[in-house]
Amino acid sequence: MAETVSTTPKSKPKPVAIAAPVTDSPKFEMPKFEMPKFEMPKFEMPKFEMPKFDMPKFEMPKMEVPAAFRELAEKGIAQAKGNYDKMKSTAEQTTDMLEETYTTASAGCSGYGLKLIETARTNSNAAFDLFGQLLTAKSYSEVVESTTAYMRAQFETLTAQAKDLTEHAQKVATDTVEPIKESFSSMSKAA
Repeated sequence: MAETVSTTPKSKPKPVAIAAPVTDSPKFEMPKFEMPKFEMPKFEMPKFEMPKFDMPKFEMPKMEVPAAFRELAEKGIAQAKGNYDKMKSTAEQTTDMLEETYTTASAGCSGYGLKLIETARTNSNAAFDLFGQLLTAKSYSEVVESTTAYMRAQFETLTAQAKDLTEHAQKVATDTVEPIKESFSSMSKAA
């Protein structure tokens, strides 16, 4: 048998730690130092305060206002009060007019909505009647006759309904705008 030679290099032996021999020698202790007592100096922060200033007293020189200036100032104040009263009454009138207009418009719109619902109900009832007739029809000629009669009647009904809705919408618009027209005409006459 052949001997195998290892090609790996041999590593160096690791050093072994050797423990120091235990002896009965006296233990060494650190000397204890005491800190000398030292008192910190007492230091107080200076208190900063805002400097106090007295407001200078501006006294109006006592002098007599000429009568013409006094009269002019009184007239200006009276005129300003009069203008304020006019503006206040105009604002109140405008508010009343807007409230009236809003009430009229909302009532007219709800009336228009009710008319639309009534129109839809009438048209749907007519359509259901036609479907009932078509289901009970015995021949094709009855179907054509019923459909033609329905279309004629529905055309006349829709024309009348459109006319009625248009008249109602115009009436609502006129009733809504009328207070505004009156208010503007009365304000322009007053001015």
